[in-house]
Amino acid sequence: MCRLDGRPQSIQRTLLERRYEWRLQHHDRLLQISQKMKWCLLLATCVLAASAEPVIYLREQFEDGDEWQKRWVESKNKSDYGKWQLTAGKFFGDPEKDKGIQTTQDWKYYALSTRFEPISNENQTLVIQFTVKHEQAIDCGGGYVKVYPADIDQEQINSDSVYCIMFGDKGLQAFCKTSSGIIHVKTPLMNSKFAGPDICGTIHEKVHVILSYKEKYHLITKNITAKHDELTHLYTLIIRPNNSYAVKIDNEVVANGTLEDDWDFLLPRIIKDENATKPADWDDRVKIEDPNEQRPEDWDETEFITDPESKRPHDWDSSMDGEWEPPMIPNPKYKGIWQSKIIDNPNYQGDWVRPDIDNPDYVPDDTLYRYDELGVIGLDLWQVKSGTIFDNFLITNDEELAEKIGNETWGETREVELHIHYCNERYHVTAQYRKKLGRREARDLQRPRQE
Repeated sequence: MCRLDGRPQSIQRTLLERRYEWRLQHHDRLLQISQKMKWCLLLATCVLAASAEPVIYLREQFEDGDEWQKRWVESKNKSDYGKWQLTAGKFFGDPEKDKGIQTTQDWKYYALSTRFEPISNENQTLVIQFTVKHEQAIDCGGGYVKVYPADIDQEQINSDSVYCIMFGDKGLQAFCKTSSGIIHVKTPLMNSKFAGPDICGTIHEKVHVILSYKEKYHLITKNITAKHDELTHLYTLIIRPNNSYAVKIDNEVVANGTLEDDWDFLLPRIIKDENATKPADWDDRVKIEDPNEQRPEDWDETEFITDPESKRPHDWDSSMDGEWEPPMIPNPKYKGIWQSKIIDNPNYQGDWVRPDIDNPDYVPDDTLYRYDELGVIGLDLWQVKSGTIFDNFLITNDEELAEKIGNETWGETREVELHIHYCNERYHVTAQYRKKLGRREARDLQRPRQE
């Protein structure tokens, strides 16, 4: 579970025991990280003496070759999960720094995760950051991460596994274009349990942020557009202890606000008064007839009249033909039905709306941001077209440190990657043009010459 509210002390002790066991199992790696961060933390302590000490809970850049396979666990919940490989891709800014794990098989589910020391973000900021690169020009699939509770069984992770946070880009149930036409694709998003960039064709290019609260998943109500190209992008989610948040793409804020305003965690503070009724004297007529205008006395509304020049025929027999009546003719003085002039209603009050009142069922919660036992980050994906590369995973409590690390990793190689990609695109276009031109010249040579 993501929160420990109301749980027995024995369960809370179990969490502490797991944290101790994790530290024993990863003592050597923690020692290495501690040595690398010693001077950084010393400097940060001096500069931010009054604030919380920056802590890196997880940092994964895949810099030690195949050793990453010892830290990451593939789920065994299904036998046909897609396979991963370590690569910098077809184009990159640096052949070593840009290495990450890449999906390699089309039309596959993927389930891979790594564990970090169990943490709680109570009274501190939580930052989740990673890079994703869809160099395969993805048309339907996911590029997101899920953060799970510490007690999850990594070998049984699947699309139905309980998670606390999801952030990144993820495929929806959608119609995706393939070489054989349009097909209906069922993906894990149908459970509405994720967050991150959602790319499926050109319709669902969204960043989703889904947070767990009281054992329910809540999707952010804001529309955040994902990056839909073949370059590497840096995604950052920041959740603060004052119940505010920010989403950044490439170290630029694309959405921010409060958890209460942008998720449906709580009942609304203000509701409409269902017991209110419209006052009897409420005037919602926009236009009215001019009450001061009177119909002229000579106004004739009679459309037909009896013919005054008509006379009963001399051979008319009332006993045989009935009572004689003069024929009707159009009234030459007929002016139509008189209508008074339409004017603006001086008493118009607008449409009546039920008044707002305080919701008696609303209960505030200052701990919307809090998760008590985070311990695993994973990639639980569906991809129609494989080739996505994940890299530079970071979980920390300091958003400035995350931005700095983002600039030192993704930011360090982005310009070179962009330049190489641009050159590759120009070469591809030129090659296609030359190929087309060559076919045209060949056709011209085959045509018989006219003498």
